[in-house]
Amino acid sequence: MKKLSRSAPAHLRFAVVASDAVIFMVKGGTLYVRVIPVHRPPHYKNAKAFPGGVLRPEETAEKATHRLIADKGLIDNSHIYLEQLYTFSEVNRDPRGRVVAVAYCAFVPWNALSNKERMDTKEVWWEPAHTLKNLAYDHDEMLRMAIARLRSRVHYTTLISKLMPKEFTLTELEQIYESILEANLDKRNFRKKILKLGILKELPKKKSSGRSRPAKLYSFASPAVSDIEVL
Repeated sequence: MKKLSRSAPAHLRFAVVASDAVIFMVKGGTLYVRVIPVHRPPHYKNAKAFPGGVLRPEETAEKATHRLIADKGLIDNSHIYLEQLYTFSEVNRDPRGRVVAVAYCAFVPWNALSNKERMDTKEVWWEPAHTLKNLAYDHDEMLRMAIARLRSRVHYTTLISKLMPKEFTLTELEQIYESILEANLDKRNFRKKILKLGILKELPKKKSSGRSRPAKLYSFASPAVSDIEVL
């Protein structure tokens, strides 16, 4: 087994606990994640990773994740829905020292973001999730696991509601499912089943789009994520 670096910072010479956040968002039929730059020679040069950091003594992993989403991800936590993903504890996952990371998946609707939160900057930006690779630490594996968890969860829960605007058409809902699953759904069967489940509430208004017939608008009947076979 490769030994940990003796040049590691003093606070990393013993096992410490960190948290990392895989922040998901869907825009224009593409699933995105939030990344930050990592430049820590000689281990990483001009790399990128998910927002994360070491827990403070008074923090739980969840509380630290909310702080890091705001401080490093630069996103208002009032928009965020959080679920714990996995604990990454490989001995050499951080070349600077022994760090155990509690990873979370975070979900935010595109329309809930401010103009500043939508923008890409040198400090933080959005990357297409399905093609992202060569991340620092073990974040490639973290991303793979996060996408797999998201795909699984949208099959048997209403988690997708945390990526949707408050009001949407059935076409918009179908498109977000397809962007996550990277698969085309049967439009007729999808609509028939989703309406039969009773998880949506039809709104007394419609959405106009060009010359097309106005489409019915819906919202989720409950803000809570519930277990139900959707797909």
